[in-house]
Amino acid sequence: MSKVITAHAVSVDGYITGRDPGPGRGLGAGTMLFDWYFDGDTPSQVFDGFRLSGPSARIFDALAGRVGAIVAGRNTYEDSDRFGGGSPHPAARLFLLSHRAAPEVTERQTLITTGIGDAVAAAREAAGGKDVGLMGGGVATEALTEGLVDEVILHQVPILLGGGRPFFRSLPEHVRLRLVEAVPAPGVTHLHYEVERPADHESR
Repeated sequence: MSKVITAHAVSVDGYITGRDPGPGRGLGAGTMLFDWYFDGDTPSQVFDGFRLSGPSARIFDALAGRVGAIVAGRNTYEDSDRFGGGSPHPAARLFLLSHRAAPEVTERQTLITTGIGDAVAAAREAAGGKDVGLMGGGVATEALTEGLVDEVILHQVPILLGGGRPFFRSLPEHVRLRLVEAVPAPGVTHLHYEVERPADHESR
């Protein structure tokens, strides 16, 4: 069965945007969260124009190659100028989770208004056996709350932004993670975690 993963570039203090993100302002000013996309000499095999360091290209392309559909929240959608009417991933359909109407949604995008469970289910069906990627702190938090997330990947950039949209939101209870891999690379450290289920602890 396909997995549900959330992978974000994040500052050390937990922000996924700079200050004052929004329509026309993108992800805020001076984030430097995505410099590692373009600071290397290894072209991405999935995203045209991305040139990463060797270690980052291995991690990034392996993750991107797994994804068959994306679920994004409304803030991420608007901050990213609605992904130009398409998707943030060149080969994955976008499912927009929003609790209000979105008349600007195109035929290449699907609006889901009935909750994270339905959004993940629809994305999983469209993914064709590949994984479902989650974009946005709100979407990730809702999915974690519902026990839907299998893996959390943090591309941690060595900067303290001091403000912006936080990745981690309030959860009703703690969620245990198991570190699978930590890969240091120029300008970023890739931290790959599996989400542990309650049964994982009961079996120990």
